[in-house]
Amino acid sequence: MNPTQEKLKVQFEQALVAAFGADFAAIDPILVAASNPKFGDYQANVALSLSKKLGKKPRVIASAIVEKLDVSQICETPEIAGPGFINLKLKTTYLEAQLNAIQADSRLGIPTAKTPQREIVDFSSPNIAKEMHVGHLRSTIIGDAIARILEFQGHDVLRLNHVGDWGTQFGMLIAYLREVYPQALTTANALDIGDLVSFYRQAKQRFDADEAFQETARQEVVRLQAGAQDTLHAWKLLCEQSRREFQVIYDLLDIKLIERGESFYNALLPGVVEDLEKAGLLVENQGAKCVFLEGFTNREGEPLPLIVQKSDGGYNYATTDLASLRYRIQQDEAKRIIYVTDAGQANHFAQFLQVARKAGWIPDDVELVHVPFGLVLGEDGKKFKTRSGDTVRLRDLLDEAIARSYADLKARLQEEEREETEEFINEVANVVGISAVKYADLSQNRTSNYVFSYEKMLDLKGNTAPYMLYAYARIQGISRKGEINFENLGSNALVLEHETELTLAKYLLQLDEVISTVEQDLLPHRLCEYLYELSKKFNQFYDRNQGVRVLDAEEPQRTSRLILCDLTARTLKLGLSLLGIQVLERM
Repeated sequence: MNPTQEKLKVQFEQALVAAFGADFAAIDPILVAASNPKFGDYQANVALSLSKKLGKKPRVIASAIVEKLDVSQICETPEIAGPGFINLKLKTTYLEAQLNAIQADSRLGIPTAKTPQREIVDFSSPNIAKEMHVGHLRSTIIGDAIARILEFQGHDVLRLNHVGDWGTQFGMLIAYLREVYPQALTTANALDIGDLVSFYRQAKQRFDADEAFQETARQEVVRLQAGAQDTLHAWKLLCEQSRREFQVIYDLLDIKLIERGESFYNALLPGVVEDLEKAGLLVENQGAKCVFLEGFTNREGEPLPLIVQKSDGGYNYATTDLASLRYRIQQDEAKRIIYVTDAGQANHFAQFLQVARKAGWIPDDVELVHVPFGLVLGEDGKKFKTRSGDTVRLRDLLDEAIARSYADLKARLQEEEREETEEFINEVANVVGISAVKYADLSQNRTSNYVFSYEKMLDLKGNTAPYMLYAYARIQGISRKGEINFENLGSNALVLEHETELTLAKYLLQLDEVISTVEQDLLPHRLCEYLYELSKKFNQFYDRNQGVRVLDAEEPQRTSRLILCDLTARTLKLGLSLLGIQVLERM
């Protein structure tokens, strides 16, 4: 609910008490945005809901409410329509005052959270010795957008990268490299990431087929866990090699993260098992220590156990996740922990969180949220892969987006007979290419699968990053053409008259509500929808046929319309920055 709606709600609550008595103090006025502009801006439907309780016709009830309703500071005289709807239209003077206020504010009138708190966003989480692929794209982009929005709202956000950097796969890889490429275990940068991935695949094949090698690999894991110097040194080198490659991607995407891999929690795992035992939750099953889960069964219909310690004494992902959860609550003092992973992990989260709740580890004031997302699909509707059937490397995908953006821009410049420097072309291609990939992902409801299409995401029309970036650059073009410094336009200069001005003005005032909604439901596509609609409303306002003249308008309309242009640009810039998207002054 936006500030205007909240003010109106209070006025309605007071009118209900004045009309019908104190018993009606808690009645919801059912105040919603009007579905059609011809009905005004807001509509209260409370009269219909009270008809049975009061034994009166809704129109009679509506008349009694309106008689006691004082909204004269905000709205025109309320109108009763149909069976008893109360329609409200915002006063132009009120809109002008609201916009003048946000024009003077660097945050565009958006307050910070009433109760700022420590929040953790766990996202990206690639595996060491593997390349980041398209599957990491959604977690990384969605997690970053959520973190940015929470930070903007004033929360203390810890951005954690829970990388897979421990366990059996390292014993397997180190054991294999000892045989085939020992210098990789003693010398930094002896391998590039592609070779490391190739060796990892070969090690996995060997592990699956050779029992003797399995035992060697397990011994390396034991050595790693015991802190053997040579194995530990080899592990650090492999981690550092992968980390450097991940950083190339994070720099391209402008992602900030604090790495806390599985290894960080290794020393805490015995304590997890010990405390579950004390809580009376552990059951021994075929030598393994387990917690049996409610609501989960195996194929035979028997209760499903969550293994926290294997029969050989080793631990698994669930144990690490339990340890990390306790650390985040007890040491980091987080009040909301947000896990951004694919929807396929929903059961895993439901299971280990159930165990944590049973153990009494989650205080009442701590909220745990799994933020699931769907798959990235190819244009054939199947899981997005290369032509050879391999998973698409994230680096290749980003490079391709930039290359296509570069080609599109060169073609457009040739068509427009425009001369630009190579530096300008490269910068625009980079920003547009990366922004297009980010926005294509974020503009979808994250719970759905989405089809990856370079052609669609780089389109200058439609709900795409280039369309949004162009709207912003267009406004900067107005500034350059008219030699206008938007910062010197003055205040209290808004005069709203034309229909497109009023429509744009009202929409600019909705950003606060949109950001507040995304802060709660963690669905960034709502912000994308808002920015897209804002861009369309600006284009209608600036259109010669539908809209108004700006630079060649008479005063005071000229200054007023330039302020609307500036507010639109600032809103687009802020909204896109919260999605991790950089704007361009020229395209």
